[in-house]
Amino acid sequence: MAPRLQLEKAAWRWVDTVKPEDITQEHVELAYRIAVPACKRGACRRNCKGNPNCLVGIGEHSWLGEIDENTFHNIDDPNSERRDKNTFVGLTNLGATCYVNTFLQVWFHNLELRRTLYLCQNSRAEGHSTESEYEPRTICEHLQYLFALLQNSTRRYIDPSGLVKALGLNTGQQQDAQEFSKLFLSLLEDTLSQQKDPTLQNVIQQQFCGEFSYVTVCTQCGRSSALPSRFYELELNIQGHKTLAECVTEFLKEEKLDGDNRYFCENCQSKQSATRRITLHSLPRTLNLQLMRFVFDRQSGHKKKLNNLISFPEILEMGSFLEAKEEKCTYDLSAVLIHRGVSAYSGHYIAHVRDSRTNDWYKFNDEEIEKMEGKKLQLGLEEDIAETVKSQTRKPKYSKGFHCSRNAYMLVYKRRLDQEDQTQTNVEVPAFLQRLVDQDNKKFEEWCSEMVDMRRQSVDKGKAKHVEVKELYELLPAQDGEPFEFVPVEWLKKWLDDSTATKAIDNSPFLCMHGKLHPDRIGEAKRISNAAAERLFNRYGGGPRVDRSFLCRDCVTRRCQVLRLKNQLSEDYREVTNLAKTQLKSGDEGFWIGKASLRQWRQLALEQLEEEEEETKHTNCKTNGEKPTCTDGEQDNDGDEEEMKMFNEDILCCHGGLSIHEGERRLVSHEVWGKLKVYFPRAPEFSQRQESCQQCTRMEKEGKENEALNRMMASEQKNSLLNLFQEKNRPTLQKWPQDTDVLYIVSLFFVDEWRKFIRRPAKSNPVSNVGNNILLCPHGGFMFTYNSMIQGDAQHIALLWPAEWDVICRLFLVDQPICICRTQDMQDSGSVQYRTEPELCRECREGFIFQQQRDLREYAQATVYVRKVIDSKRMIKEAAPEFSMSGSEAEDEREEPKMEGEKDPDFNQTDDGAKRQKLSDASPSTAPSCVPSVACTATAGKSGIRRSMRHRRLRGEKALIVSANQTLKELKIQIMHAFSVAPFDQNLTIDGRCLTDDSATLGSLGVFPESIICLKADEPIADYAAMDDAYQVCLPEEGFKGTGLLGH
Repeated sequence: MAPRLQLEKAAWRWVDTVKPEDITQEHVELAYRIAVPACKRGACRRNCKGNPNCLVGIGEHSWLGEIDENTFHNIDDPNSERRDKNTFVGLTNLGATCYVNTFLQVWFHNLELRRTLYLCQNSRAEGHSTESEYEPRTICEHLQYLFALLQNSTRRYIDPSGLVKALGLNTGQQQDAQEFSKLFLSLLEDTLSQQKDPTLQNVIQQQFCGEFSYVTVCTQCGRSSALPSRFYELELNIQGHKTLAECVTEFLKEEKLDGDNRYFCENCQSKQSATRRITLHSLPRTLNLQLMRFVFDRQSGHKKKLNNLISFPEILEMGSFLEAKEEKCTYDLSAVLIHRGVSAYSGHYIAHVRDSRTNDWYKFNDEEIEKMEGKKLQLGLEEDIAETVKSQTRKPKYSKGFHCSRNAYMLVYKRRLDQEDQTQTNVEVPAFLQRLVDQDNKKFEEWCSEMVDMRRQSVDKGKAKHVEVKELYELLPAQDGEPFEFVPVEWLKKWLDDSTATKAIDNSPFLCMHGKLHPDRIGEAKRISNAAAERLFNRYGGGPRVDRSFLCRDCVTRRCQVLRLKNQLSEDYREVTNLAKTQLKSGDEGFWIGKASLRQWRQLALEQLEEEEEETKHTNCKTNGEKPTCTDGEQDNDGDEEEMKMFNEDILCCHGGLSIHEGERRLVSHEVWGKLKVYFPRAPEFSQRQESCQQCTRMEKEGKENEALNRMMASEQKNSLLNLFQEKNRPTLQKWPQDTDVLYIVSLFFVDEWRKFIRRPAKSNPVSNVGNNILLCPHGGFMFTYNSMIQGDAQHIALLWPAEWDVICRLFLVDQPICICRTQDMQDSGSVQYRTEPELCRECREGFIFQQQRDLREYAQATVYVRKVIDSKRMIKEAAPEFSMSGSEAEDEREEPKMEGEKDPDFNQTDDGAKRQKLSDASPSTAPSCVPSVACTATAGKSGIRRSMRHRRLRGEKALIVSANQTLKELKIQIMHAFSVAPFDQNLTIDGRCLTDDSATLGSLGVFPESIICLKADEPIADYAAMDDAYQVCLPEEGFKGTGLLGH
């Protein structure tokens, strides 16, 4: 037995020998466990809930020893955000903007570009007041301010969100880094070309632009034609190559133009075979070499990453590749841009950049910047995120002056000049920009000072709390014979928990209905000395103050009575059982009790005693001795629950009198009733002479008379309309009867309700009204055409013979006669035509069809079925549907009501758009699935052949939950998880139509609820990288569409 239960039992052990009227103050204090010994430190691992004197394990251990002042706050040292001496400034990754950060760091270390940007005119920055925060607008202004901060900021890293927002980039979506580089330089070139200073207009071309020509030579006549072009980077194919020189050589390699790819020679005036090659004329100061690691895979339809190992030199000689064959055209490696990750759609970008002033190499990884040192500088070597530890140990071998990489995707080389000006390595920040940087540095220093003050305040507050706790904890234990008070143990724990604010002391939840301390809540309170309570209440406030006078004698007395009755219950149960078996003596007065109550009275008594034991406990309805303040609804619920547990309720009628069902009650002696009355003082009492409820007797008599009338009525109606009841000899529109030209129409809802009454006249109410108005529009017109009723709308109506209609008119009230007539047009070769009375309301019919079409394209969480096929044939044996019939599934074979917007899978579906359809073109797919007011209750139509609406799933077919606004690409991802077929291997068709537009929604493609989609899978490709891409790409690529990079 747990210690808490032991303490509970010991606190009330005296009730076996003490009567409620003999309770003393000693017994009251035993119930409140005042004398239970207090626990000593180290004696228990956690606080004893059942002992109000245990003050161990409430959080005091963290305060009683020496405390490090850093535990009083959770504020990092602001100096850790300060830039170290002789280091560079990092850039914050805003989510997936690491590709932007790498290029910004590379362009910042291009001193000529930085110097040029500083020279750009910026009247807004020059005239800006330092009293407000500077907000750049143009791309040049953003780059100017960003580069100035990277150069002279005192922060360890800065936030580039201003530039990213100006470009309109999605910070949560990783983009193609190489495409970003091209578009941004193009945008920057366009922006600089608008500068007034002519020396600034062509800076991008001077820095990054080179020239080459596409030279084509006709093999027939030998005529050579050159098409000059400019480039800002050379895109080098790396597949099948190991060195950078091989990649450049292939880029300049001659290719043959023959076959369908022949060249039109102007000299020969015909298509001729030719050769084509690229010749380099001039190279820029900054040579960007794009290593084409991200290529388009035709099989997968997505990009994939090539992990070829490429070797590249620190010093690159490009003279031999130029057409002029210069002796010296030397480039020094200045940056390596790296992509870590196995997929083209995920991973992380970093940059290795050389400092032009010191020639030291640094790794720029967003906010973190690390100097790359060591005897063997391994540029471009970064472990892949998904590589195993074993693969990381296999480092590539390379010669001195060369480096190898599987992840480098761009190499930046700077041209070595014959006479380098050392002064060019120093770039000064203009005064107007430096003023803005100083303003930001000042703001940063103020933030640092604020953080230091907050740390100091937290430490001072923590030290004061430490002194307070050490002093007060020694005063907490209440000594024997001294005044004491109670406080919540949870409040004490929060007081000792420095991470939460200490609130006022609240003892009100512990009060009973008498406004005193409830004995059952003693486990949630702690007894402390009066001196400690005085100091706590003076400091933190609260109340009420609960002292010795709050020990409730009334609650203890009531609990004593309940516990004694519970102990007496077993003995009384045996005695009542024996007495109930004896026959009632003649002349003795007996009492009626319910048979069910007699069988269950012990359980009912026990539950009632437990409820009475709990009824004085504090709830939201009883506080501080006040009466319950529950709402009316809560009071009603409590009353119903009490009545349901009342003894003798089984012989209590709804009017509060004795039930008329004599078989549910029996007579017991006065002695038995007396013992039961002790446990159920509020139970209804009925003596032997008590008569049954007169109201119930009268109602029973009337019910029997009405039941007899209903049976007679049902029998008469059934005999008059026997074929309608048994669904025999029913007219159909498909095969119009020859002996009549008129058929009458009633709603199927009326027929179903009438059949229910005929089957169970005693349990159902008779049908009095036909209710045909639900088949009419607000204008009084009919809602269905002859064709629509043949194709699907017949499930809402029932057809009647003229003789049956006469009986209907005689037996029921008819609000609106509806019929369909067959006529012959003598002018049109006697062709048969059909018309309805009332006539069709075309306006409402068209609107209804349009609404149904729209609803079909706005569904959510609907079911479609995907069926895998092989060689255009269904893979499943359609003659053997996969289902198991059980007795309960007989109901499933009935046609079920179809909700609005749901399609009938037994009919073909169309892919027409949501347009208003002509009545003559109405098809089952656009016919209304149900009629308002009918759909809620009507079952499927039974005219003609009975057809189950339940979809028969074939073996291997799978159901998917989809929505109308879901794209086909997202559906393919679901199918991939269900069938293990990659999206690019899926060929989907529905009703013979191919579904190909991945960006289109299912609603626009005509995929409706209950549709059957056929899946034909192509042979899988053995490219696991492409498969990995397919799992990660769920939406079509849009690149930089909609951003500021394409706005120029």
